[in-house]
Amino acid sequence: MQITWLPDVAPRPRRVAVGEFDGVHLGHRAVIAGSDTVVTFEPHPLAVVRPEAAPKLLTSLDVKAELIAALGVQELVVVPFDETIRHQSAQEFLDDVLVDRLGATHVSVGENFRFGHGARGDTALLRADGRFEARVVPLVQADGEIVSSSHVRGLVQAGDVERANALLGAPFRMTGTVQHGEKRGRELGFPTANLVPDPALVCPGNGVYATRVTWEGADGQHCAATNVGVRPTFETGLGLLVEAFVLDFAGDLYGRAFTVEFLRRLRGEQRFTSAEALIEQMHLDVVTAREVCTGDSATLPGR
Repeated sequence: MQITWLPDVAPRPRRVAVGEFDGVHLGHRAVIAGSDTVVTFEPHPLAVVRPEAAPKLLTSLDVKAELIAALGVQELVVVPFDETIRHQSAQEFLDDVLVDRLGATHVSVGENFRFGHGARGDTALLRADGRFEARVVPLVQADGEIVSSSHVRGLVQAGDVERANALLGAPFRMTGTVQHGEKRGRELGFPTANLVPDPALVCPGNGVYATRVTWEGADGQHCAATNVGVRPTFETGLGLLVEAFVLDFAGDLYGRAFTVEFLRRLRGEQRFTSAEALIEQMHLDVVTAREVCTGDSATLPGR
């Protein structure tokens, strides 16, 4: 998939889906279906319009692009949401961005899509424009609930990654570069690959999770038992960490790009009375993580 920033776009006939698409959840996928081009905004508009209300995001731009590419989209156009775009009227957005720059012949949006200065543009304005065909997709429901990025964020932060994944249509993922830690896991017999969460992004609630992981140069995905938290059994002072113990693997991952996909929360974070008690529980966590991970996918290496 080609990624193009709006200033570099060359006009051509495009079937366009427009939205922020944070998380690329089931509702977003319904909007994107049938489009060859997806238009998104960077940064999130609220980060410019009302920074104090800007949410932590489910996906970085890179992860969003990966998820959109997996849907078969040909091009991702990124609109830099700056003061110029912020003050552009809804009609100017239609004229300048959708028609003149993109050459849109079809425009797909969700029914709650708003655009232009003061969010004055709505789906009625899109439908009234005869230069392209407007497709307005109703909000998607799952188990009686509206699928929304804010709802998914709440589920992830609460640790309910299974429900979040059902609404996302794919496992929630975190990415980063493997960092050095205190090597406490190695001392306990469970060496971990450590990620420092990006404060701008949503992080699952503290606890232990069954996960799948991959990294730069890996031969595929691997099962892992992953802890999110501050390790209350030990005083470390390192703050929040994501620590993945990769099953059936021995090697150096420091400095590598690393991705964690969260499948199920196994338990909450807890303080143990001794290192021995922690090790015993970690053995149990690994057994359960393997069962969840291998049951979730039959395509993992060596399975």
